[in-house]
Amino acid sequence: MTDPFPPSKWEQRFERFAEWVPYLTLGVSLAISLAVPGHPAGTVPATLALAALALAWLIGAHTLLPARLRARRAATVIHFIGVLTTATALSLRDPIFIIYTISGFFLAARFAPSKWTFAAVAATSTVLYGSTIDWLQASVQLLAFHVAIVTLQTLAIGGGHILSIRVEERQRRYRKALVDLEAALEENAGLHAQLMTQAHEAGVLDERQRMAREIHDTLAQGLAGIITQLRAAKRVPDGAEHVELALALATESLAEARRSVDALRPQRLDDAHLPEAMSALARDWSEASGVELHVEITGDRVPLSPAIEVALFRIAQEALTNIGKHAAASRAGLTLSYAGDVTLLDIRDDGKGIDGSGDGGFGLSSMRQRARGVGGTLEIESVPGEGTAISASVPALQAGPQVGEA
Repeated sequence: MTDPFPPSKWEQRFERFAEWVPYLTLGVSLAISLAVPGHPAGTVPATLALAALALAWLIGAHTLLPARLRARRAATVIHFIGVLTTATALSLRDPIFIIYTISGFFLAARFAPSKWTFAAVAATSTVLYGSTIDWLQASVQLLAFHVAIVTLQTLAIGGGHILSIRVEERQRRYRKALVDLEAALEENAGLHAQLMTQAHEAGVLDERQRMAREIHDTLAQGLAGIITQLRAAKRVPDGAEHVELALALATESLAEARRSVDALRPQRLDDAHLPEAMSALARDWSEASGVELHVEITGDRVPLSPAIEVALFRIAQEALTNIGKHAAASRAGLTLSYAGDVTLLDIRDDGKGIDGSGDGGFGLSSMRQRARGVGGTLEIESVPGEGTAISASVPALQAGPQVGEA
């Protein structure tokens, strides 16, 4: 399986360097050893033979092994023991081979993070310093110093190996958390788009149901009345009265049809943005109703999706209509707030309130449907004799890719 979080370039370069360290240290040690004159007779061939054995061990016990075998703990232990054994034999012949022994510290990193890391570092340190001591002349102080150096080096190098592994694991978890967060954000954006689509579809359905109710309650009944009056006019010699009634019903039905068509898209929003349209609506309503109305626009104004603006405008229009018809209020207030991710509309009055005996009537139901149709909510608070407060909260989707109008 491909690693989703591969090592960085620096880590990859260091790993490649660590692979070549035993070869480099063995070659450097052998070159220096052969360059120093005055070797006793017969020692050079033996040194070359041990160096060849060490090289063969490096190649056969690690480099030529398949990657799946090299990754096993047993293969790593066997390879380390062979390197340290040949390093010990070479260092006892010539102390310059302690350079080759240093490669044991790099090999110890392969055991991290585990107790074997400290064991490998301790064994390498023991061979490194032990090969330079004349054990026949060693004193207690020298042995104590040797033990202290080995202990401190084991803790420092072994701890460094483990700490580097922990840091790498932490970085991997951090990168995974970032990837998961990006995936969650993408999923959340997809869910949000899906919810908006569903909300729009629900809004379209609600709007169809509202139009169906309006047609049934107004146009259908008006047409039925016209038909009734025209039939009655045919049955009497002088049907002028019935014709007049039919004409009145036709005129009223035409007005209702125009009102229903106009409800699809307010003309004010064609000529101005939502804040200006709200202010004009409030001004006209206050003049017509005689109720004092205070209007306030807060936050940074941004152009919203047409569907959002239509929904908020219709909610305000319906709420003000209800206040004018039923509240008997002397004062009212309208606040439009641009609050970052949401846009808020608050309408309040000091009228007689809602008695709670019913579900609030068609007007309140229509406002709830409009808010729900654009993914928003609508809350109504009312105390009999103390007025009513209506609060709508909708997502602040800005103009651009348009969500279909309800």
